[in-house]
Amino acid sequence: MLAEQDGLYTLLERSAAGDRATVVRSIVEAADGADLARFIELVAAPATALITITITEAGYRLRADGAPDLEDPGVAADLATLAAQTEAELPPVTALGRILAGLRARRRAGSGPLAIVPCDNMPGNGALVRNALVALADRVDPRLAAWILASVAVVSTSVDRIAPAPTDDDREIASRLIGLRDEATVVAEPFRDWVLSGDFPVGRPAWERAGARFVDDIEPFELRKLRLLNGAHSLLAYGGLLRGHETVPDAIADEVLARRVAAAWDEAERHLPRADELELDRYRAALLERFSNRRLGDRLVRIAADGSTKLRLRIVPTLVAERAAGRPGAASMAAIAAWVALQQRGVELPDAALPRIEDRSTAGLLRLIDPRLADDAGLRHEIQRAVDDAAAGAGG
Repeated sequence: MLAEQDGLYTLLERSAAGDRATVVRSIVEAADGADLARFIELVAAPATALITITITEAGYRLRADGAPDLEDPGVAADLATLAAQTEAELPPVTALGRILAGLRARRRAGSGPLAIVPCDNMPGNGALVRNALVALADRVDPRLAAWILASVAVVSTSVDRIAPAPTDDDREIASRLIGLRDEATVVAEPFRDWVLSGDFPVGRPAWERAGARFVDDIEPFELRKLRLLNGAHSLLAYGGLLRGHETVPDAIADEVLARRVAAAWDEAERHLPRADELELDRYRAALLERFSNRRLGDRLVRIAADGSTKLRLRIVPTLVAERAAGRPGAASMAAIAAWVALQQRGVELPDAALPRIEDRSTAGLLRLIDPRLADDAGLRHEIQRAVDDAAAGAGG
């Protein structure tokens, strides 16, 4: 699509006041993701300074402890392929496997250092991705792992903007506003906040001109976004689907779910670093306004995908911290229980991890999210009661 449009696409910003369309002209080449040869060529090129990645949390194929999931069939296949150096015949299928193939080519070409910029919703995403790449590389070639440690900087980011999947109607509106047919329209809310922290060894674009912020300590910003925005999104997605809603605005207008979101935010706030510097009252008020944007109409089924990974990253840390402080963590527990109830009802939600387990009991599903949830008998029992309540009527 992008290649056919010479890399041009429309950004359609949707607010309560109306739509604004902007043609984005910064893409100079669009290549098919299946064209591994071109990807490797670009990564190995001396002129390449950085790689950005947005592949969703599940796309990294990591275990609950952040290490590469060596039991994942794609990861196992990629390691065998890379070790045999036969990627031309059987190319790596995972994102990190492809990046490793590119980094190996860059090392062999002597093209020098570069930066990788992951933009997915994971705490400490820079360190997480760097450690995963090094761990995988060490299994393929320890010299490649050493080179990555010495030459590849992985930048941590927090990307805060709601961007639902575009519909045919969105594409029609964008095409009408710009006067040209656009099949690659991107839809987003007006709000945006991009925070980055880390080194760029051979330079970077002047992203600050477009509003990006560069900070020394990104943790407060990324956790605020992950636990408040993304955490509430997951709570609304699973609770909302149980209660018959289809969109985020519908779900946040439900008084029961709105109360749960407020309670979940109270729980999360207690465990945010430097909370006094984050303007949390203002941020929460802005989130309520953003969630209520009916012209954006973000669909719950989109947010609900890959729940086992998203809950692990967005909800579990708050629940564990609340329990450690002697509090029940009821709102955080409700998000997990709603996901379990949907699974046990047979509601089909895409989740890359689910096909690998046969045990769909509450304990089995909790273990998939995070083994700590299943191993704590008291917590498991309380979640089971919440699951039963949700399944009985999804009431308040």
